Amino acid sequence: MKIPDSVVFVTGSNRGIGLAFVQELLAAGARKVYAAARKPDSITLDRVHRVRLDVTNPDTIAAAASECTDVNLLINNAGIALWTGFLGHDAVEAARLEMETNYFGPLRVSRAFAPVLAKNGGGAIVNMLSILSWVAVPNAGTYSASKAAAWALTNWLRTGLREQGTHVVGVHAGPVDTDRRVNSRFRRSSP
Repeated sequence: MKIPDSVVFVTGSNRGIGLAFVQELLAAGARKVYAAARKPDSITLDRVHRVRLDVTNPDTIAAAASECTDVNLLINNAGIALWTGFLGHDAVEAARLEMETNYFGPLRVSRAFAPVLAKNGGGAIVNMLSILSWVAVPNAGTYSASKAAAWALTNWLRTGLREQGTHVVGVHAGPVDTDRRVNSRFRRSSP
C-alpha cells in the first residue's frame, strides 16, 4: 500500500496515536484523510475531512461508510484502556467497555468498510494493537484480553478479505507517550 495519493479513514484521530497517524499521512502525501472521532470538532488539523464516528455505535459507522466511499486505507485506531485487573471490583464492566471499543469497534468498522475497499481495488486495513495482545500484566488484564481478541480479529480479517485483495496488518505497539499515560517503569515512544 502506497501512501501518496491514498484515501485514508482513521478512527480515533483527535489525539495521541490517531492524531500522529493523520499528521504522518498528510506529510507522506495522502490525497485525502478522513479524521474520525466521537466529537469531530475536537480535531484541530487542517486539510482533513472531519467525520463523526463512535466505534461503539453502529449507526455512526454505517453513516461513515456511506459517506466515505473513496477510502482505500482504513486505520482502526480508536481504543480505550481502563487499566483494570481481572479481580478488580469493576473488572467485568471494564472488560465489557474495552471489548466493545477495542474488539467490536474494529470488527464493525472493518465490516462496514470492506465493500468500500473492495470497490476501490482492495486497499488495506491497519489495526492498532498492543504488545499487551500477547501478555497480560496485573493492572491491564481486561485491556490485554480486548487486544488479544482484536489480534485474533486481525488474523481473521487477513484471511477473510484476501480474496478481495485487501491487505490486513496489525501494529503491536509498545508503551506510547499519549495523554492516556499510566505510571510505568517502561520508556515510552513518541506516537
